[in-house]
Amino acid sequence: MSTSSDVETPDDTRGRLSVVATPIGNLGDLTFRALWNLKEANVIYAEDTRVISKLLAHYGLRTSVQRLDAATESKKMKEIGERLLKGERVVLVSDAGTPGISDPGARLVAYIREHVPEAVIDAIPGPSSLTAMLSIAGLTDEAFTYLGFAPHKKGRQTLMKKIAASEYNIVLFESPHRIVKLLGELDKAGIKKVSIGRELTKMHEELVVGEPLVLAKSLTKRGAARGEFVVVVHTRG
Repeated sequence: MSTSSDVETPDDTRGRLSVVATPIGNLGDLTFRALWNLKEANVIYAEDTRVISKLLAHYGLRTSVQRLDAATESKKMKEIGERLLKGERVVLVSDAGTPGISDPGARLVAYIREHVPEAVIDAIPGPSSLTAMLSIAGLTDEAFTYLGFAPHKKGRQTLMKKIAASEYNIVLFESPHRIVKLLGELDKAGIKKVSIGRELTKMHEELVVGEPLVLAKSLTKRGAARGEFVVVVHTRG
């Protein structure tokens, strides 16, 4: 039997901001609840309108879409707040995965909580490259430190020292343009073991484990430095 906590309330007149997780690769990973929210929203704010438009087209949806990326997030906060005050249902998505996790969204949510406290903010959980990687990495220690993307330049070397000295395993993201560089830096910092996940949930999903330099050479030789990488740095053996 359903309870009031697990059913939708379409007659709720309050504005609602739904933070919706979308597939990180496999379109079949979109949840039924996420699909319902995308369909029923007055408007979807997306990191890249082209990306969400492909997902909507796949499911035959025609919901209005507006752009909200890192550069425009602060500019769109008031506009979204006004929509919520009118009682609209607004959905926030990123290019892939869960908004606010190394993607735009956190500042918007903080703004709405402060300036439009009467609005409902709900999480529509689903795909996340962070949890996807952790589920197949085989870490025996439950505790870990998530760092998001490593800085491009300033503070990068300081970060490597902190990683090497960490008492917890480290999880971070890296782009294909810097993954080989990152592995070299981890090697210099004394790291002996890393796990790398790429193309997660896609046809050519791969998780490789080994010494940083060995993996760097393998990626280079195979021309496999493509797509976003999730890296687990094993600092505890």
